[in-house]
Amino acid sequence: MPATDGRRAAVLGSPIAHSLSPVLHRSAYRELGLDDWSYDRFEVDEPALPGFVGGLDASWAGLSLTMPLKRAVIPLLDEITDTAAAVEAVNTVVLTEDGRRVGDNTDIPGMVAALRERGVEKVDAAAVLGAGATASSALAALARICSGPVTAYVRSEARAEEMRGWGERLGVDVRTAAWDDAAEAFAAPLVVATTPAGTTDALAASVPDAPGTLFDVLYDPWPTRLAAAWSARGGKVVGGLDLLVHQAVLQVEQMTGRTPGPLAAMRAAGEAALAQR
Repeated sequence: MPATDGRRAAVLGSPIAHSLSPVLHRSAYRELGLDDWSYDRFEVDEPALPGFVGGLDASWAGLSLTMPLKRAVIPLLDEITDTAAAVEAVNTVVLTEDGRRVGDNTDIPGMVAALRERGVEKVDAAAVLGAGATASSALAALARICSGPVTAYVRSEARAEEMRGWGERLGVDVRTAAWDDAAEAFAAPLVVATTPAGTTDALAASVPDAPGTLFDVLYDPWPTRLAAAWSARGGKVVGGLDLLVHQAVLQVEQMTGRTPGPLAAMRAAGEAALAQR
């Protein structure tokens, strides 16, 4: 979509006050010379979403979506990409010139790009800590880079069954194990931690010497105890800010039609914002 004057974009979710998306997108606009573009945040829950989306006019270029809206938005769209359909989750909506609402998921290619930036392009096995919405995106990303099995460490059989179901859908050989055995995940060449803040703190003491790569999707607080222990023992760490920046670059490119995305400036803006918290 070509850039036009006075375009708007925003991130929606509930809660949303913590979101770094405005910092990242505004930084990108400055780098791209889009001084008349704006990017805001709006507290929007599921009941309010249809009204908000229905009220968008031609000045809007797109939306970023966080929880709990990534699935709730799908019925409101004219089209979703295969990537978004694979995990039934949309984090990006682009408003086209002809008024169509197109949903995509930039979390998945964002994960792949964040890993590639740190030199991780292919692995023969991986482990996933957790089984929530982010875990399904992690499996979709691993489908692109992992040639062998993925072991998911979960807290219940229901979660285990859900992860195996996602594996079948995404073409990933998913095996499941109890959360009590989560420290065994650290033998894998790539470990993706998708759990909320504090969940993996108790595992930090179990990190072995010279571990592989940890991708911890959290960014605040950072580093997590697990990430700090991993780095101290010589392992490679990819963090949530890496993911946030890479997926945001893709959103900016889709909404503005400008490439390549100003990744370095966006990361610096994100780091500065986190340092002030």
